Amino acid sequence: MDQRLIFRQLFDPTSSSYTYLLGDPVSREALLVDPVIEQVRRDLALVRDLGLRLLATLDTHIHADHITGAAAIRSLLGTRVLISKTSGAEGADAYLTGGQIVPFGARSLTALATPGHTPGCMTYLLDERTLAMTGDCLLVRACGRTDFQEGNSRQLYHSVHEQIFALDDDCLLYPAHDYRGLTVTTVGEERRYNPRLGGALSESDFTTYMDNLGLAHPKLIKEAVPANRQCGASAASQAAMKLPGFAAAVCSFAGIWEVDGTWLEENLGAVQLLDVREPDEFNGPLGHIPGARLLPLGTLAQAAGTLDAGKPIVTICRAGGRSAQAMVILNRAGRNDVASLAGGMLRWNSAGLVTQRAGA
Repeated sequence: MDQRLIFRQLFDPTSSSYTYLLGDPVSREALLVDPVIEQVRRDLALVRDLGLRLLATLDTHIHADHITGAAAIRSLLGTRVLISKTSGAEGADAYLTGGQIVPFGARSLTALATPGHTPGCMTYLLDERTLAMTGDCLLVRACGRTDFQEGNSRQLYHSVHEQIFALDDDCLLYPAHDYRGLTVTTVGEERRYNPRLGGALSESDFTTYMDNLGLAHPKLIKEAVPANRQCGASAASQAAMKLPGFAAAVCSFAGIWEVDGTWLEENLGAVQLLDVREPDEFNGPLGHIPGARLLPLGTLAQAAGTLDAGKPIVTICRAGGRSAQAMVILNRAGRNDVASLAGGMLRWNSAGLVTQRAGA
């Protein structure tokens, strides 16, 4: 992997989809390829943790098994939405054609037109031609199906052989999906071993194979395709982005919803404060937040039903670890309106926020 590139492969287990984050380490500019709506908060937390500035999202094609997060990310960050000109999608900020370059800092991706799975499929090739994201055109020892969304097996055969197999053998290929947990392959491997397209298999061999796959359609195709033709701007995508009870919460890359101390001090009356430390800590040197209820972590699961159902909950501990676990426990108990205090009482005290101590 190029050391002058920030690169992360992210996974959505529901759709077995991969999302790719690419960043320039100098300018900190970044691109996100194939975001999944349910994973947008996670992806943006990683962008934030790495200190990147996301310029745009790019979809490799109109997905049939999940809704893209492109429109949601644009609404949150103002990023541009990019997709193929032949995709049929509406609402993008720019429509790409084969050979078009998308820069991020000193780096760039080149869009390669690789239709066949759908008419608007694209492969995104890194500037030094060492890495490509192939969407559903070419998968690890497989390829995208061609039996819906105007798929064309002959077109797909030529896309793979003329665009992807024309790259160097050691060029890394990253797919949009894999249902077996495989993450990456190379041009050389697929050229030799792909059972549909590799070796001496002819166009006729390939089309016959594809015509007899007999696969069921993706379960979400009726929801995903119309939404993705609007770049993910749909009621379903808005529902997936719903916040956990209060707009101030931010999702960490670990999947923990957090609020900062300053916001919490200004909104103490709007939430339930749940301190999950032990009694000696609650009354110890760090003190506790006025109005907080002491409920040690070990007793939380049994006491979850005693909490006010009408108020969001903020969990609190010393440094944020136990309060994060408390959030998970409460989620399992059916409470989704929960966030953890970021940094716990250590950060709260260092910020000089209002604190109650024993005997005070």
